[in-house]
Amino acid sequence: MSRFHSYINSAKNLIETYKGEKPFAVFLKQFFAVNKKYGSKDRRYISSLCYNYFRMGFAGGNISPEQKMLMATFLCETAPTELLENLQPEWNSKILLSISEKLAVVGPEFSAAEIFPFQNELGDGIDKDQFCLSFLVQPGLFIRIRPQTRITLLKKLEKSKLPWQFAGEDCVRLTISDKVEDHFIIDKEVVVQDYNSQKVLDYLKSADLQIAPPPTKSKLNLRVWDCCAASGGKSILLKDIINRKVDLTVSDVRPAIILILHQRFKKAGIKEYKYFIADITTADPKPIEGKFDLIICDAPCTGSGTWSRTPEQLCFFKQTSILEYSNLQKKIVANTVPCLQTGGLFVYITCSVFKNENEQIASFIAGNFNCQLLDIQLLKGYDKKADSMFVAVFRKV
Repeated sequence: MSRFHSYINSAKNLIETYKGEKPFAVFLKQFFAVNKKYGSKDRRYISSLCYNYFRMGFAGGNISPEQKMLMATFLCETAPTELLENLQPEWNSKILLSISEKLAVVGPEFSAAEIFPFQNELGDGIDKDQFCLSFLVQPGLFIRIRPQTRITLLKKLEKSKLPWQFAGEDCVRLTISDKVEDHFIIDKEVVVQDYNSQKVLDYLKSADLQIAPPPTKSKLNLRVWDCCAASGGKSILLKDIINRKVDLTVSDVRPAIILILHQRFKKAGIKEYKYFIADITTADPKPIEGKFDLIICDAPCTGSGTWSRTPEQLCFFKQTSILEYSNLQKKIVANTVPCLQTGGLFVYITCSVFKNENEQIASFIAGNFNCQLLDIQLLKGYDKKADSMFVAVFRKV
């Protein structure tokens, strides 16, 4: 048996053993830690075979796993590989073709439309064909240059010799394999943050921001609650884009993620903030006094806008989860919007592409909580090698 057949057999066994109970990256790491016979090249080949297989989603269901891996390698890779040269040389010679040309080569055994079978659940404005094809492309790595470090960072970027390009004023696109931490101080100089995740608070940058400065000196700071804060990325973003002093409160249900938040805030220079751990899906869980000028709700969701990064999640997804998350999001909204003062802003965010988690929740907010919809956007990432995000901004009236 050639080593390439061995790679395929190992990948097949991993895929058959994996049940979706943990991120596949964790599963792989644990497997290779136990099976030390695999060298770095072996691990790279086997990992790529698995991930490319998952990128095909629900397509190619009528072909063998081994053939599906070869087809996935042909469709997903962008340079010739030893594996294809040995096992499918006619495809290897055509690997530089575009995706559409590759699809013509593999023929009717593969239908891109079958990659993502939940298309009837997608939100408005999503190009279904482009979205399906985006799963065959590995997303990019994006960093955000923090405002106080821009000049230093540009010098470091030039010195690093990394292949990089601007994707926005402060957004830099790198390749997914780049080790950013070897070149920059994470959270102090740059934040590792997806392209569209950097844009979800753009409304707050606008000149017509309608959170008026306080009328008296007794309340100089903007009161902000990041209610599903996770590791604090949105709060760090807010600090960097808003020209107001902020009285920040953060919360999350997971103690471990709050510990990570503390570490990130320390690096990011956020020293004064309040925090608490609570399940805000339950009634009145909040040790809060007074009301907020701004609530950021980056709600827990299916994460379907990020599945091109973690394609195994698509393969193990149950459609019933959409309604479960939608109900969860309604509970969170119902328990947080009442903490917003009249005239305050509520920013609802997901990394989902499903209408039930996005547009329908926006309608729920506008229809039940005296909130005026100011802005609504589906930030499409499938044409940028980025995640897709949803954001809706409301004013309480």
